[in-house]
Amino acid sequence: MAKCLSSMYAVDHVVRGNFLRGIIASPARRALETEKIDSLEKLSDYSEEEILQFHGFGKNAMEKLKNHMKENQLSFKKNEKIK
Repeated sequence: MAKCLSSMYAVDHVVRGNFLRGIIASPARRALETEKIDSLEKLSDYSEEEILQFHGFGKNAMEKLKNHMKENQLSFKKNEKIK
């Protein structure tokens, strides 16, 4: 009779937050989690350029995120041009 492997080995189940689940991919969600960004309001404190610097974030995730923020009447912080 076969034994269940999980009973033989320690199984690490990490439960992550559900912020933006189904909107953007896991690597981009983990990047936001690393920066302690867990709401659209916190996200709106950043510019698009700042978010794109996070490891795991690319153009595809940014487009999806911009659309989601627009649907929720929010936007990214505007970049201030340095003179």
